[in-house]
Amino acid sequence: MRHRETNGREGSEQAGAAALDLNLLRTFLAVYRTGSFTAAARLLGLSQPTVTTQVRTLERQLGRELFERQARGASPVPYADELASRVVGPLDSLATVTGPGGAGEDRPPEPVHLAGPNELLTRCVLPGLAPLVAQGVRLRVTPGLTEPLLDELRAGRYDLVIATWRPRGRALAATPLMDEEFVLVASPAWAERVGGPARVAADGPAALHGVPLIAYAEDLPIVRRYWRHVFGRRLVRQAAVTVPDLHAVRAAVLGGTGFTVLPRYLCAADLASGALVLLHDPDDPPINTGFLVQRPGASANPHVDLVRDHLLRAARDW
Repeated sequence: MRHRETNGREGSEQAGAAALDLNLLRTFLAVYRTGSFTAAARLLGLSQPTVTTQVRTLERQLGRELFERQARGASPVPYADELASRVVGPLDSLATVTGPGGAGEDRPPEPVHLAGPNELLTRCVLPGLAPLVAQGVRLRVTPGLTEPLLDELRAGRYDLVIATWRPRGRALAATPLMDEEFVLVASPAWAERVGGPARVAADGPAALHGVPLIAYAEDLPIVRRYWRHVFGRRLVRQAAVTVPDLHAVRAAVLGGTGFTVLPRYLCAADLASGALVLLHDPDDPPINTGFLVQRPGASANPHVDLVRDHLLRAARDW
């Protein structure tokens, strides 16, 4: 009996959401995607008080709060995530017919919401998108980890996500974007102390005994994978320094703190200049494929396809 009551309540909520004013839902989705009442107002061509009033009207109709108002924006509550996941597909499909926000063909396309790993965005993606920005494409870029970014993509917050693994299921379109190679590196001083690449090739991990390990996370995901793939053994050591930013990891190793494993794209210039030394050059280095994932319905905004196609071309040189 309780199960039937729950299903009935969920059905009523879905029917209620379907009966809501489309303009209120569009405004809600704009605030949800931008994370700001002010940014949503600019996006929709409305005043901020109008956006605030529309969201409050929707909250009254639903009998639920949708956002936590903060000093610098609005943070969605869990129910807002659920509502966004239900309305994003229909609203985006409708936008292909009526134009963004139903305003017609003369309205400029909305900003493209792009997210992905901070280091890849900084080193490769943003410099590569400069030509599109010059053509009038507007971008809203968010760094983050793949799993939460994909969850937010499904809920409609992002148009495109660069993911470090292929998402499961068929709901999201994922296209291989690039292969990143992982390399074992240290400063020239540490490389000389351990005997250089020749000793690492001969002795394996034993050559690095006593050298501090710099890592991205306490569980050492990148380094553990390198050890398993290249040396064929389990990593049993702990990091001397842990910092959740690969740029900071690179900076620590450049400063002579120890050794680490980095994506080659992040340290290629350092290796070429001699600022870092490649400690090992295996025939079969570890490779990870990154994917460009697009939200269903995102093509309602023509600039999303422009950014997607441009990234797929530019990634060939990363």
